[in-house]
Amino acid sequence: MALSLETRAVGRTGLDVPVLGLGGAPLGDIYAKLPEDQALATIENAYAAGIRLFDTAPLYGHGLSEHRFGHVLRTKPRDSYILSTKVGRWLEPAAPGTFDRGQWQNPLNFRLRVDYSYDGAMRAIDQSLQRLGIERIDIAFIHDLDIWTHGSREVFETHYKTAVEGAFKALARLREEGVIKALGLGVNEIEPCVRFARDADPDLFMLAGRYTLLEQGGLDDLFPLAEAKGFSFFLAGPFNSGILATGAVPGAKYNYQDAPPEILDRVREIEAVCARHGVRLPAAAIRFPLGHPRIAAIIPGAVRPAEVEANIELMTAALPPDLWTDLRAAGLLREGTPVPA
Repeated sequence: MALSLETRAVGRTGLDVPVLGLGGAPLGDIYAKLPEDQALATIENAYAAGIRLFDTAPLYGHGLSEHRFGHVLRTKPRDSYILSTKVGRWLEPAAPGTFDRGQWQNPLNFRLRVDYSYDGAMRAIDQSLQRLGIERIDIAFIHDLDIWTHGSREVFETHYKTAVEGAFKALARLREEGVIKALGLGVNEIEPCVRFARDADPDLFMLAGRYTLLEQGGLDDLFPLAEAKGFSFFLAGPFNSGILATGAVPGAKYNYQDAPPEILDRVREIEAVCARHGVRLPAAAIRFPLGHPRIAAIIPGAVRPAEVEANIELMTAALPPDLWTDLRAAGLLREGTPVPA
């Protein structure tokens, strides 16, 4: 029997989403080449278990993730799930060995073209629909519009101006025409979200790893803006690329790289508090962001069916309220941080 999850509103769109989804970056073979049947079974298992929110992007495996989601989801009733993808990059065919594979272990033979223009966004949406083989998406994010991705403020500022004048207007038109139901940014940093919230009209942000049990960015600026303007968040990367799932073990990942000593030390302190309450670290990590009322959903990734089941188990585990009190007392959560009931 499929799990029935709590739902939350996405901004003022009238769209309600379940609080747990499935993120598509790992299914683009980000860390390892996945057997195709395993990748497809992961998505199938998620749907069978009650997951009804799915997120992907052209970046993930240079289209591979979108192909895999489409292969499974186009066999399901279209109104039974919510699907998001992203713009800011489109793909062109390329011979193997002639393009940068980046962190993707087994990407499709397509070269990424960064393009935040109006026409670029429209092209990206059209390509995504064809890769998915599905007639519509529900949510479109402008992807990786941040300094961390583009390497310098100068490059970021150029892309930001293009996106506000181009990609945003394209998505706003699609939203107005009812082609999509919601739009926003999918990024790794707080600052672009604050700026975009002031310069445009987003419905939500997909924030990767910046509001977690390990770090609570945005409480002074971004979240008050969300309250005032009525937009919401999806929280991707609730385990900060892995360390809040594995704990402070050798080789633990933080921001897609080996965690530095200061992060390992802080996670050890969080682990110690969780252990005193008999709580597993990943259970606390996946539930913590939902303490904030503007967080609509948590979107962790998975690469095998068992990981989907594990995420559901973590999301539904009972957590003692004193856990959050003790984390505050230890200086590991700032005073006033909202926590789950």
